[in-house]
Amino acid sequence: MAHGYLNYFANGRAEVYSAGVETHGVNPKAIAFMKEDGIDISGHTSNNVEEYSDIDFDFIITVCDNAKENCPFFPSKAERFHYNFPDPSKYEGSEEEVAAEFRRVREMIKEYCKNFIDMMAV
Repeated sequence: MAHGYLNYFANGRAEVYSAGVETHGVNPKAIAFMKEDGIDISGHTSNNVEEYSDIDFDFIITVCDNAKENCPFFPSKAERFHYNFPDPSKYEGSEEEVAAEFRRVREMIKEYCKNFIDMMAV
């Protein structure tokens, strides 16, 4: 979700990569709820962070405590940012409650990404 919004707000002025410490595919609900907000992430892939070890990043953003704690060290000058968003895929409840949680977290991520791009003047 963050990858989709960072791409959207950067509007071609930055190259955005997305990875995790585990790969398990892009959550179909994330795809659906992003599409609901006009962002298509259906072509995104689930990549392992190790795949990008040779890239000299300017910024590294972690979006959950698990990623922050398990993210391998990149020997670079990258400025690191962290925000622990709730994982809506782990939310338990009715279909309507899960949908509401995905939308709530989506809006949190959207705001964070917009502010990040604005702050970095990317």
